[in-house]
Amino acid sequence: MHSTMPDVPLTVAHLLRHGYTVHSTSTVATWNGDGFDRRSYAEVGERAARLAHALRGLGVRPGSRPDSEQGVVGTFMRNNARHLELFLAVPAMGAVLHTLNVRMPAAQLAYTVDHAGDEVVFVDADLTEALAPVLERSANAVKHIVVAGRGGRAALAGFSGEVHDYEELIADEPTDYPWEDRLDEHTAASICYTSGTTGKPKGVVYSHRSLYLHCLRVVTPDNYSLSTRDVLFPVAPMFHVQGWGVPHAALLTGADLVLADQFTQPSSLARVIERGRVTFGVAVPTVWSALLEELDTHDYDVTSLRRAFVGGFACPPALMAAYRDRHSIELLHGWGMTETLGMVSAARPPRGADRSEEWVYRVSQGRFPASVEFRLVGSDGDLLPHTGMAVGELQLRGLNVTTAYYGGAASPPARPAQNFTADGWLRTGDVGKITPDGFLILTDRIKDVIKSGGEFISSVELENTLMAHPAVAEAVVVAVPDDRWGERPMAAVSLRHGVDIALEDLRDFLAQRIDGWMVPERWTVVPTVPKTSVGKYDKRGLQDQYADGRLDVVHIDKSPQGVSQTGGGGARH
Repeated sequence: MHSTMPDVPLTVAHLLRHGYTVHSTSTVATWNGDGFDRRSYAEVGERAARLAHALRGLGVRPGSRPDSEQGVVGTFMRNNARHLELFLAVPAMGAVLHTLNVRMPAAQLAYTVDHAGDEVVFVDADLTEALAPVLERSANAVKHIVVAGRGGRAALAGFSGEVHDYEELIADEPTDYPWEDRLDEHTAASICYTSGTTGKPKGVVYSHRSLYLHCLRVVTPDNYSLSTRDVLFPVAPMFHVQGWGVPHAALLTGADLVLADQFTQPSSLARVIERGRVTFGVAVPTVWSALLEELDTHDYDVTSLRRAFVGGFACPPALMAAYRDRHSIELLHGWGMTETLGMVSAARPPRGADRSEEWVYRVSQGRFPASVEFRLVGSDGDLLPHTGMAVGELQLRGLNVTTAYYGGAASPPARPAQNFTADGWLRTGDVGKITPDGFLILTDRIKDVIKSGGEFISSVELENTLMAHPAVAEAVVVAVPDDRWGERPMAAVSLRHGVDIALEDLRDFLAQRIDGWMVPERWTVVPTVPKTSVGKYDKRGLQDQYADGRLDVVHIDKSPQGVSQTGGGGARH
């Protein structure tokens, strides 16, 4: 018996058309510092059509099959309406969208431009000075630069190709476009690169099918739980793993979309939430931490915001509790990575969990969907049971899990052994445990685990405990060399505004809550904890500062009363 159902490709073009027709009156609002610049989804659809025609005019080639040669369009932009138009138009016309990380070093960006084969790059006017050194380092023949917004041309004086104005480029183009409805859904839609904190950035190519199915999953009740009644606020950059799926989810559901553009300081984010009546936001823990201090010390009406998603790396439970208790905002915890097309697990408590159990589930990294297989592997290569006790490396395979990295034009996919197993599983580099009912609890990154005298210390556990202290705004713990134990933890803390506390008191606070041998002897106070290009704590940068003697490190060797400590780490020394 054969199915009578049609084989309709799942494409970004379908999401775009659904958004600008069924939800034509929904809006995207871009914050300009004083108010919002708004346009309807119907207008977004018309402008996306103009854009697609203009891109064809610039020589961008649409493809219809996975093996066809497709044009690649780069974007060096923040979260704003023009970026949304590109987000939709480029893949919908059959080309490949390459979202460039505006915070990545110029040398790494130039590598990704060359590796992806960008032909046209769109740039926000205020970012042209940051783009210019990227173009100087690039060996790729970028033919066109399109500037979105006023000004910015002077910084591109050394560019050998053509420079265009966004609005002038699309002004005279038709407002409808024959979107590539019959694209093979396995055709490339976009490419994102890892942050390149170790080695060169690695490209992950997302298909139309993967973007569409990811979008369907994240809107469900056990994930983002979105509907047309929502106002969505993706603080997570659109260049970072497709904005965690929020832009596509907005078009699917018809929810209004609010974008902060360049105004991402805590005070600006608070005003955007207040003025935009935001109901749902997504961001990394460092953003929520900075915003919390702003909400605690100033008067904003953020009562519209009842839930928000936090991911990128482990969120301190104390931060989640503070939002719940002081602002009645539920931070939903999740986990994902570039290789998994963003969020792959979400921490919604299961049916039947009572109040005493609910918090345990909420502070985990969440439950995996049916589309993703997962396993834990020990250091000896053996599979570990999902008991909630056994700790090993998390490995994945499934619908939204990449099987390789992009090898470059005319090059085969790359499957480095440190990232992929021989039997096809993604090695995430995360260490953790899995409960019998499928909830993930991460304890550290493999590269961040502190190996002290033959015993392992979880940097995440120490960071979360320190973040529970009311004086601490941010805390990061890294491994540093130690003559006796090989490695020992060093704690770097950023204090809340106007708060002063002795480091000895923080050490005592920590020692009362964890095993004494794990307590760091080395402490430093920093104005702010350094961040990577995607907002994670820059642990390697801190280690470099320590090695170069650029940190004011205090050594505290005495043991607090009641704690057995002999001045080092290791096997219960």
